[in-house]
Amino acid sequence: MGGGVVVNDAPRYLVIVEAGPTSYLAYVPDLPRCIAAAETRDEVEVLIREGIALYIETLHQRCEPIPVPTTRALEVAAPAA
Repeated sequence: MGGGVVVNDAPRYLVIVEAGPTSYLAYVPDLPRCIAAAETRDEVEVLIREGIALYIETLHQRCEPIPVPTTRALEVAAPAA
């Protein structure tokens, strides 16, 4: 057995996390209707990871194609006022 590097070829999806007045919302633009909400950021991160796994599992069970991640994020600084 060699000590090679393990490469994870699993797709990586962008997750948007929005903070609301009393809770957090997370959604995956490339996986329609894959959303989660929770009281804390940590909770919503756990839930959206579980949601992505369930979403992919459901597509496999239905013999449907897995969407290819295409959404990317870009942060842009606002111009000084």
